[in-house]
Amino acid sequence: MPHSNPFELGWEEWLALPDLGLPAIKAKIDTGAKTSALHASVIEPFGPVTNPQVRFLIQPDPNDPALEVTCSAAVVDRREVTSSNGETELRYVIQTEVQMGERRWPIQLTLTNRENMMYRMLFGRGAMQPDMVVDPNESFRMPELSYNLYKGLPKKKPVKRPLRIALLTREPNNYSSRRLVEAARERGHVIETIDTARCYMQIGTLDPQVHYDGKALPRYDAVIPRIGARITDYGMAVLRQFSNTGAVCLNGAGAIGRSRDKLLAQQLLARAKIAMPVTAFAHSPKDTKDLIGLVDGAPVVLKLLTSTQGRGVVLAETRKAAESLVDAFRGLDADFLVQEFVEEAAGADVRAFVIGNKVVGAMKRQAQKGEFRSNLHRGGTASSIRLTAEERETARAAAKVLGLNVAGVDLLQTKEGPKVLEVNSSPGLEGIENSTGKDIAGKIIEHLERQVRPLSSDREHVTRSNRRINVN
Repeated sequence: MPHSNPFELGWEEWLALPDLGLPAIKAKIDTGAKTSALHASVIEPFGPVTNPQVRFLIQPDPNDPALEVTCSAAVVDRREVTSSNGETELRYVIQTEVQMGERRWPIQLTLTNRENMMYRMLFGRGAMQPDMVVDPNESFRMPELSYNLYKGLPKKKPVKRPLRIALLTREPNNYSSRRLVEAARERGHVIETIDTARCYMQIGTLDPQVHYDGKALPRYDAVIPRIGARITDYGMAVLRQFSNTGAVCLNGAGAIGRSRDKLLAQQLLARAKIAMPVTAFAHSPKDTKDLIGLVDGAPVVLKLLTSTQGRGVVLAETRKAAESLVDAFRGLDADFLVQEFVEEAAGADVRAFVIGNKVVGAMKRQAQKGEFRSNLHRGGTASSIRLTAEERETARAAAKVLGLNVAGVDLLQTKEGPKVLEVNSSPGLEGIENSTGKDIAGKIIEHLERQVRPLSSDREHVTRSNRRINVN
């Protein structure tokens, strides 16, 4: 039975979320969506299992990204929500009160990043009261509000907070691990080395946890993954769990998986039209000669898909040798690549070190005499090199295609221009730092600092500019 005096809304409305300290939000009223959503970035869960909380940043004015507010609320659920573009996301759900005009009532909101949306809030039908109706031809039936209401809120001085960082590695004493620990501590951060293989997980909706040596690990602001090739799959699962706790991962599990799968990486790079040596892929081919012919014949390089640091990589200088090797790989029942040998590279390649879509250093690696693999683990030598603009752009593009924030991109210098040989998601630091004299470890930590925006603690809000506001 319809209400005699319905509460009429337009398809867009001003509203307030007083308990979150948000006096003015412009929302899209969408009866086609059951769930309501609020823009949130840098989401940080905290509090005990019995009373989980979440803290987040919101930029209420789409046209003023410098205006930021820190909010916190109790978590009532974590829920998978499918957006209009078909993507499913696991979101925190909070309950708070909404106010429209003189009316105020409790609603549930999911938290998600809506920075590219026109409206910072989607008001779904689940938040509507029984007497509410929406006129799709009208806007702003409620009293008009203004973002100027934020100007009267108290401001807090910026407070610098050290980050708590987890370094996932099975080799805490090698050069790269030691340098990352040194660089983090020099900048006042707390960093702990954690053996990836000794982690185990509690999969829960409200309080995802990673356990280690009989107890739950604390919340980390950031995780630096240096996952060994032998435990890639398990390491990625551990990394995803850390991400579910709210930690920022230097490289995400998906990006690491793409880089470790040599075939997938080659396919993605080829689709992006990034130059590479001609490559053929096989498992147990019956036509060995045709496979070798796909890369214009010998000499060719054969690589097991699981190869690392030059292991499982073989050069066949003649067609007969190549055929024998293909037959041998077939006997292993293994996936492998057959790749053209770029002779003009003369046993040398270039490692470009990319951090945050910027090449921060490069070295040229030269194989020792009689060896075609230039890996430093194989006795190769390294020297600093200045890259061309084309080489820098190729390295940046390769890392971006695979989704890596930090990458070692190996390039071959050819008369046709740079060609990508491989993209490494856990590049070593010793060779690049010693050859260039640059503090690469420090640059990695600085990149993390930019990605992990410090949030407020105990009512103190860490800000990026004078206009950020604390309303906890």
